[in-house]
Amino acid sequence: LKMSWFWLYLPLHLLMATCLCHSIKAPTSSQESFKTDLFKFYHSLILADGKEITVHLLKDIPKRYYFVLEEGRVLAPFSITVTPCDVPIEWSILVYKPPPGKATPGDHDTQEVSKPQKASSMVSTIFNYKGNSVETYMGMSSHSALYLLEFLSTERDTHITVYLTMDTTSGHLYPELPLDPRIDVIGIGPTTVTLAWKHSPSVLQHRESIQYCLLVNEKHNYKSLCAAETAIRSSGMKLPPTLALSLSPYLLEPQQVMILSNSELSIINKVSSGEVRQVCMGTRNTYTVPNLSPNTQYYFDVFIVNLLTNASAAYTGTFARTLEEPEPKVTELKDGQVIHVVLDGKKQKFYSLQYQARHKKIHFTFQLCRGQIRVHITRNGKTVASENLSGLRYFSLKGKLLDTYLVQLRSTEESNSSVKVQASPHFHKPLFPLLPESLKIKSFSKLRTCRSVTIAWLGTQEESKYCVYRKRIEEDQIWKELQSADRCSGPESRHKSEKVLCKYFYDLNLQRAVTTETIKGLEAGTLYLFDVYLFGPSGIPVRYHSKVVKTRKKC
Repeated sequence: LKMSWFWLYLPLHLLMATCLCHSIKAPTSSQESFKTDLFKFYHSLILADGKEITVHLLKDIPKRYYFVLEEGRVLAPFSITVTPCDVPIEWSILVYKPPPGKATPGDHDTQEVSKPQKASSMVSTIFNYKGNSVETYMGMSSHSALYLLEFLSTERDTHITVYLTMDTTSGHLYPELPLDPRIDVIGIGPTTVTLAWKHSPSVLQHRESIQYCLLVNEKHNYKSLCAAETAIRSSGMKLPPTLALSLSPYLLEPQQVMILSNSELSIINKVSSGEVRQVCMGTRNTYTVPNLSPNTQYYFDVFIVNLLTNASAAYTGTFARTLEEPEPKVTELKDGQVIHVVLDGKKQKFYSLQYQARHKKIHFTFQLCRGQIRVHITRNGKTVASENLSGLRYFSLKGKLLDTYLVQLRSTEESNSSVKVQASPHFHKPLFPLLPESLKIKSFSKLRTCRSVTIAWLGTQEESKYCVYRKRIEEDQIWKELQSADRCSGPESRHKSEKVLCKYFYDLNLQRAVTTETIKGLEAGTLYLFDVYLFGPSGIPVRYHSKVVKTRKKC
């Protein structure tokens, strides 16, 4: 900055003036005020022009910065933007203007002493603010002046950002907000909220370097992007410096989940107070937030971010409560009827079945076909059973005539799950055959050859039909075959060439109810998938757990 000799020597002479005031006579209240102001100017840091800086504040300890307007400029404009990044702060702007006329340092010192009240009037407060909003002060000066900024946090240690510019015509560090910066809620559902906002003028001018980013949380709105990041960090998590930098997946923490689809980046932070979602959607000014919880209040903040400078501006945040989940449709269960239920894992919705008892004893049967499912059974509104299903599961319940049973099913994983359900009186002919203690298939490593495999499985005390099927598979198909197998499907879904044999057997002594089978005609060093199907009186099959065995490569 171009400054006169007066400003170059200002700190020294301000200190001299203070000392002279002490040596002449007891200070008046005006002199005390003036000396305090001089002390503030003397112990301050220079505030750089055209650069956003981060200022760290300690509780109850003020921090001061000063700047000088360039001499010789006519109606010099300037602006100061202060962004609190956490708790409310207090900040003010003081200005020191030299007395009219030119004076030597000695004359100036004498004038300070002899006319303290006039000197005191040279320092004045032109702006003060207390709060946590982003505030911008626009000023204009027709002559040289020294400005002091004072910041104070009375709640706790915190940090803020400060931006001073004396060039208000060549552009802005921060993206511009529209005249109406509100966010409109244009649609609400049980799990979605649709938002819209007016375009920023910066998008039209710098489309390639500007983007909108949305923050969703269940706590409250944030008045700036740095305030949001500070709040999330205080929950015990590290965050990328800004949403713009969050575009790099390498900055993600273990508690963060990144979802990239349709050119949108979503980052979900798992914090103690719920999820905090960050979504950047380019320059689109409408967005539907998916996968929300029903009947929950969410807060939405939109930030316009300059990707080149990482500077941002905040729209006025809004909030909305999602709708309650509509009551699920209830399907009526009839005696002996088998219902095949397919559950959508992504929606995590309950599927409800209702059964009215015509007998005191009721028998519920569940055959898990695919995935993982949790079942919850109530009788007249009171829970009588609740657990995760595995394979084939029976529930025998005793109640009263005309009791109402409600069966609720829900997938516990993101992929689709399916189950077969039957409700019947306890004495009704069973839908499924009598099952052995285990549905596992065992193979004997020592009996493996290059051309054959020996397997074994448990039977029951009831004579039943067992059919064995084999399928050649590759190494990279094992996981898919085992995970995607439909355990409710029968041999009708298999190719005829995969059938090995069918046999009947039983043993009244369960200790001896075991059968073995040697499968011949296989190829050396080859993987095979073996399945066993058990058929009961009703003809509905139960599939044993698939077994993968590899024949020996050399014999």
